Amino acid sequence: MSDLHIGPAAAADLSAVLDFWKTAAEGTSISDDLAGVEQLHARDPHALLLARREGELVGTVIAGFDGWRCHLYRLAVHPAHRRRGIGSALLAAAEERFAALGGRRVDAMVLDHNERAHGAWDAAGYHPEDHWTRWVKPLGD
Repeated sequence: MSDLHIGPAAAADLSAVLDFWKTAAEGTSISDDLAGVEQLHARDPHALLLARREGELVGTVIAGFDGWRCHLYRLAVHPAHRRRGIGSALLAAAEERFAALGGRRVDAMVLDHNERAHGAWDAAGYHPEDHWTRWVKPLGD
């Protein structure tokens, strides 16, 4: 997979990432807009990792570290490029980032109904924790 390049997104990539998620990501989030992604990039310009093959965006992952825990969001691979190791390469890059930052445990946001993704996460060594439930509250408006 030597033609695959993984690196942090540039500010100029952010609109294309939002368009990419419409095709490649499952579900949407309250922060799936340009302002939300720009805020992520401004706070941590290395958190949003992009996978490119021959210059084409083929995958993403957000590898966020808050100084205490490592969090993964938006692992997405373009449907035409799935099952070629891109997701695994993105996870490896995220885990390398976390290790360099001193992270000790990684968690991932994975939709319960996205069963196709469950197999990929399991194969990468991740597992659900049945004793946790995510509680959310939108802020503003």
